Amino acid sequence: MKKLIPLLTLLGIGALPLGAANAPKVTDPQIAAIVVAANQVDIDAGKYAVGKTHNAEVKAFAQTMVTDHTAVNKSAVDLVTKLKVTPEANDTSRALTAGGEKNVSALHALEGAAFDKAYVDHEVAYHEQVLQALDTVLVPNAQNSELKDLLVKVRPAFVAHLEHAKHLQMSLH
Repeated sequence: MKKLIPLLTLLGIGALPLGAANAPKVTDPQIAAIVVAANQVDIDAGKYAVGKTHNAEVKAFAQTMVTDHTAVNKSAVDLVTKLKVTPEANDTSRALTAGGEKNVSALHALEGAAFDKAYVDHEVAYHEQVLQALDTVLVPNAQNSELKDLLVKVRPAFVAHLEHAKHLQMSLH
């Protein structure tokens, strides 16, 4: 399976020392598009995993990803609608969408334990990258206080997802 394109590379951070001073500048409409794309990637992978895995723990985790990320997207869409902000597709949001499609496509070729391992490994890496992007790019660049508050509010859910995925990953290896 191909490696996950590092989200931070997509955001233009690459190997720079991380910190708000080094974070690339993104606008609130771009952040909105990135948030929606990042959540949709996890929703799509989760939906596929729910239908494909035979492992009850992986299925439950995947369903949690679908449920939780759908709720985050609803909150984000509701907020940008209220603020009259139109999400602005950008290189990062487009790359996230393409990367998500490639991930699900790669998962199609796998079965059983190999599928479960690949899906969960991707979830661990993806949530690590999303958390780093939240901390170094999205939150520091959010200009609207309500948008920033939403990003900060959803962060603990991403941490919980990462911890759940890591626990599941250990049980699959």
